Amino acid sequence: MDPITTRPEDLSHAVLIGILMHNGGSMDIPREAFTAENLGTEKGFHGLSMLPQEDGTLRISVHPRPEGDEGGVKTI
Repeated sequence: MDPITTRPEDLSHAVLIGILMHNGGSMDIPREAFTAENLGTEKGFHGLSMLPQEDGTLRISVHPRPEGDEGGVKTI
């Protein structure tokens, strides 16, 4: 699955699976990671960005989700 061509509605799942597989298939995280504050705001869930780095890796970052149905999907 190519993150650049993945449908936006599938991207969060693809990123989660990619991170887990890169870390041996599972990770232990604190329960507090799933608080409402960490997952989003009153306007909806947070979004993510994936920026290519010079060394060939991708930087995955959390960002507030933009307004609207498109969710701010932008391919660079």
